[in-house]
Amino acid sequence: MLACALASCTVGPDFHRPPPPAAAGYSAAPLPGRTASAPVAAGAAQRFVSGRDIPAQWWQLYHSAALDQLIRAALADSPSLDAAQAALRISQENLRAATAVLYPKVDAQLGASRQQISGASQNQPQARIPVFDLYNASVSVSYALDLAGGARRELEALEAQIDYQRYQVAATYLTLTSNVVTTAVSEASLRAQIGATRDMIDSERSSLAVVEKQLELGAVSSAEVLAQHAQLAQTRATLPPLEKALAQTRNALATLVGQTPGAARLPQFDLAALELPRELPVSLPSALLRQRPDIQAAEALLHQASAQVGVATAAEYPQLTLSASYGTVATATGSLFGANSMVWNVGGGLLQPIFHGGALKAQERAAVAAYDQALARYRQTVLGAFQNVADVLRALDSDAQALKAQADAEAAARASLELAREQLGLGAVSSLVLLNAERQYQQARLGLVQAQAARYADTAALFQALGGGWWHAGPRAAGTAGNPY
Repeated sequence: MLACALASCTVGPDFHRPPPPAAAGYSAAPLPGRTASAPVAAGAAQRFVSGRDIPAQWWQLYHSAALDQLIRAALADSPSLDAAQAALRISQENLRAATAVLYPKVDAQLGASRQQISGASQNQPQARIPVFDLYNASVSVSYALDLAGGARRELEALEAQIDYQRYQVAATYLTLTSNVVTTAVSEASLRAQIGATRDMIDSERSSLAVVEKQLELGAVSSAEVLAQHAQLAQTRATLPPLEKALAQTRNALATLVGQTPGAARLPQFDLAALELPRELPVSLPSALLRQRPDIQAAEALLHQASAQVGVATAAEYPQLTLSASYGTVATATGSLFGANSMVWNVGGGLLQPIFHGGALKAQERAAVAAYDQALARYRQTVLGAFQNVADVLRALDSDAQALKAQADAEAAARASLELAREQLGLGAVSSLVLLNAERQYQQARLGLVQAQAARYADTAALFQALGGGWWHAGPRAAGTAGNPY
């Protein structure tokens, strides 16, 4: 009864979840109710909705069947997600294996040997003992009582490790889906920039033809023709880097979906085919701690460190082991189970560490320091998460304003270019005016494409920063899918 009472004790601290930070919002300045709008693609105003839950398939808000299909393919065949799932299964099996420490160990043994011993062992050096056979069969039981609860603390640490790996699965799911979306947006942006550059090349070729015609008529000098040639060459030179970036982006997409670049059949994305989500959820700060898998993973590591303090503390307490065995020993198989061949023993052992040169106390202090380290890392993870959300929310508001300004700049540059072309055809301005207008329009059009892509990408970044709705996404994201083998 005393042993059972002692076995119910568990030394070391009991883990308590750290309190959430006292934060009413994500930034000092309040967010506007909605963002600015612009009369171009991806220029719709977005409204921030506080406290709204995040859907599991948040990328479907872009209303792109190609994007949805690509993400489903990535989730089905991603090596990174498979690796995270395998790591989770390893932790689960390690816990199952370690749980055996709570139960007695029972072993059965059968043995047979042929022996020759010396009479000297019986103080008869001259005796001749014949060769004989020895047979034995026995069952042994041993049980280590967990008096101080060190074994239970070790199991608690392993359970925390499972939680950590489960949240790593969720983090991998979230990173994978977000990367597919942002890479697809980047692919669409590069494709639009290549299209705009090619349009500018065609336009500058037409302008060059006009200037060359005017040179034949003596209306312009050869210097102006050379300047137009140089402008066309500069615009052409910007095309190969864009094409290179597009090819590399598509290779990255193929890798994300678990395929080689040569074998992947990837769709082509167009910014105009994507729809900007109009309503954006903004989770409450108190809910962010439960939604972000990196915060949950850091909390699991903190829990594990807390349990390890108990493990180190329990090593200083008594350790009681009970054992028993029952069997038979005989020199012939026929008498193996006879009445005179039975052997048995019952015993117990108590180990109390007394002097280990300060090692046990040092190990306990190290475990406490490891807990302090895990707590500091947890706090840093929480602070980083709040900063991440605050940065993205501010970026979304700035993106809308930047797109509005860029749309105005693109419209003004386009009007200026059209006017310069008309005036050049009439001989009212020099070709240098046209060159300047072409440069301004090229920069404005590329800037407009980049501003449109930024709104799509930062919208995806917001869903990622808020946790991405993995808690609604089913077993594959929550780390509960079974081993298919």
